[in-house]
Amino acid sequence: MIYRFGPVRFDTARRELTAAGRPVPVEPQVFDLLQLLIENRERLVTKDEILERIWRGRIVSEAALSSRVKSARQAIGDDGRAQRLIRTHAKHGFRFVGEVEPLAAEPAAAPAPAPEAEPLQAGRPSIAVLPFTAIGAGPASQAMAEALPHDLISELARLRWLFVIARGSSFRFRGPAIDLGEVRAALKVGYCLSGSVEVDETALSLTVELCETAGGGVVWSERFAGRPGAIHEIRQEIVRLVIAALELQIPLIEARRARLASPDSLDAWSAFHLGLSELFRFAPQANARAARLFEHALELEPGFARAHAALSFAHFENAFLGFVDDVGAAAEMARGAAEAGLALDPLDPFCNLVMGRSFWLADQLEASLPWLDRAMALSPNYAQARYARAWAETLMGDGRQGRADVDAALALSPLDPLAYGMLGVRAFSHMVLDEPAEAAAFAERAAHSPGAHALIEMIAAIAHVLAGDVERGRRWAASARARHPGLGLAEFLRAFPFRDAEARARIPRAFEELAR
Repeated sequence: MIYRFGPVRFDTARRELTAAGRPVPVEPQVFDLLQLLIENRERLVTKDEILERIWRGRIVSEAALSSRVKSARQAIGDDGRAQRLIRTHAKHGFRFVGEVEPLAAEPAAAPAPAPEAEPLQAGRPSIAVLPFTAIGAGPASQAMAEALPHDLISELARLRWLFVIARGSSFRFRGPAIDLGEVRAALKVGYCLSGSVEVDETALSLTVELCETAGGGVVWSERFAGRPGAIHEIRQEIVRLVIAALELQIPLIEARRARLASPDSLDAWSAFHLGLSELFRFAPQANARAARLFEHALELEPGFARAHAALSFAHFENAFLGFVDDVGAAAEMARGAAEAGLALDPLDPFCNLVMGRSFWLADQLEASLPWLDRAMALSPNYAQARYARAWAETLMGDGRQGRADVDAALALSPLDPLAYGMLGVRAFSHMVLDEPAEAAAFAERAAHSPGAHALIEMIAAIAHVLAGDVERGRRWAASARARHPGLGLAEFLRAFPFRDAEARARIPRAFEELAR
């Protein structure tokens, strides 16, 4: 259907908005909001109805809703003061009050175009989990083929950055030969997770596959096997591993896609994912680029909680790694951006994570723990939150609990961009427990890991000195100082404020040995 009001032409079939004949770029959620209001212009549309239609019932902040309404008004030449077209009914909802002329949809002049190259759901990445194919007719296979995708949908829905289609819609697609183009057209998702399962008396076998719906390409797959007697434990393990893998794989794909786009055409989510890829380079120039991309995302979408959290992460890097001269100002900005993200979405695990880490910059390790615990409660398979808690626990002197948590983080996400830090914490846990040989072994692995920065190399230097290999320690110290001139004891202890007296006393002695 086409609707015309004043100079505006709103085409729902083509999802196009023009004003005075010129196209007006509109984000998908904003377009959907306008369509909802225009098609129901005879009545008030409640906030609950908007949340159900636009956010599929997900809890979002008032700021996020206000941001979409503001963008909708701007797109059609309205504003919050005049409210000529979209009128606010305080505490209740909104109504479209402009004079609308419905027009018949124009006949197609050519066959329907191929599916768009980009995901069709609003902004953030979107996924449908299909029922798995049961191999064989056994009841165990049939039950697992239904139960496991249901578990995955429930857990994926806890990831605030991913739009997950409800079971009632995705389970309409069954069978081993699903057409991904049909899934994309019907559910408007960019990704599809499917699989097959076979359970008999002796073994359980499962294959899981993640595909892009635009081209049907497989972007990740994994095979699992186990004993059928442990089926419930295996279900939990598979869910845990799949969630961790998707948290890593999908953002990488989104970042690669964003790099191919013109900078002027980036939407908020594309800028966010591209910023994350720069953030995890752990270099001053890359971190500055990341911060600019997060700021661009916030210009496009001021209510974007995760972009505020990511900006906090960038400021944290500036302070923690000494990328800027004014470390105190960077620490304040890290806390402020974290608070802004939490105000918009207090249930986002990433927002809670960066809030917790901001306390590290003020040497308040204990104050970080409730926020990190909350991040893990919101997303039990969140590897970075578990790693962050391990970091704080270890520096507070609890090496055994820190070791247990960092091992869990590495199991959840062995290819994590922060794996070098996880291995560094493992080394610290051995330092706290006075196990120098083990500390040196893990510190060596940490320093050789992708993304390892100068502080990680200095951990390796100290660990080797404590283990008696002074020459290797000096080589790592020279490499660290070549990357970060002047890196010394004070800066090391500022970054890693050990509370354990014995561990803290060993570090100055190691620095003295390095200086001889």
